[in-house]
Amino acid sequence: MTDPKTVTAGILLIGDELLSGRTQDTNLAEIAKFLGQLGVQVGEARILSDNADIIRDAVKAFSGRFDYVFTTGGIGPTHDDITADCIAAAFGLGITEREDALDHL
Repeated sequence: MTDPKTVTAGILLIGDELLSGRTQDTNLAEIAKFLGQLGVQVGEARILSDNADIIRDAVKAFSGRFDYVFTTGGIGPTHDDITADCIAAAFGLGITEREDALDHL
């Protein structure tokens, strides 16, 4: 009998407010606890500044090392959030808006 492959995850916590100490992260513990109950092993967590190159490179690196990559910010989505664009850039993609989704809004 063979052991099943361990499923892994990396977590990227994004935000200058986390690095400055203005905002205390609580997301990591919650995500890790939830994933642990599912049998997913968190292999690494990293706090990143709000810098597009750093976010893009970290997403790309983590996606090569882990089965799943989770990102979270210190205070959630804001008008100047660049995370989605950076994730798309890590995979050589762009972001577009769907007309039908905009119609629902």
